[in-house]
Amino acid sequence: MSGSTSQISIANRTILYTGAAGGLDTETTLNFLRAGARVVAIDNNPEKIANLVALAEREGLKGLVVEALDLSDLANLRRSLEAISKDVGGFDVVINNAAIYPSKPFEDYSIEESQAVQRVNVDAGIVCVQVALPHMRARGWGRIINIASVTAYGGWANLSPYVQSKGALIGLTRAWAREFGAYGITVNAVSPGAFPTDAEKIHPDPEGYTHFVLDHQAVKRRGSPADIANALMFFASDAASFITGQTLNVDGGWVMH
Repeated sequence: MSGSTSQISIANRTILYTGAAGGLDTETTLNFLRAGARVVAIDNNPEKIANLVALAEREGLKGLVVEALDLSDLANLRRSLEAISKDVGGFDVVINNAAIYPSKPFEDYSIEESQAVQRVNVDAGIVCVQVALPHMRARGWGRIINIASVTAYGGWANLSPYVQSKGALIGLTRAWAREFGAYGITVNAVSPGAFPTDAEKIHPDPEGYTHFVLDHQAVKRRGSPADIANALMFFASDAASFITGQTLNVDGGWVMH
């Protein structure tokens, strides 16, 4: 496809998507299904899973495979994903999105609590990529997308293990991009800004927080799930085949380089 113009199409691709039933992610999952992709949605929230399944059924969308897996159990995660990969014929796209975000002062975290955040936010993603990589290499095509965060650029107190985990994903994005590029696999990160999701419920003053967000953004509106969905659709497609090792900030102009 060198030098050619590509459409943003992911039809017939199989996508492994962790946290696919979350607040920002349901719309992305539905968009992938609408575009003709198969989505293996990994989530462990029964209510959110039920909502995603209901929305897909309402539209008559095909290709949704839901798996309720505990990402902190890395050994079982690997076994389960290997079995699923065999059933679906391998994963073409991996989106490492699921994350936990406890909030308290740095000195109050035990090392075990910090390690638990890294296990879910980073190590589970490593397992996903290790399972998907042989299929991608054999096909000479693959897309890995890590979901980072605007918090990785500083300015957030009480979230140090979470910020650490997102920094690790940005580093892995660059390392994997360098290592996997020869096999036709691109690796990029999408770094969402402050979107209105369940994560904001940790803030005691929601209205004040909204003002804080808009003051920092160049675009004076809150982000929507479609803003993230469009970025992920692009990176998962052939249209992004010459982009790798990059972090795209989808944040209304909060962070600028």
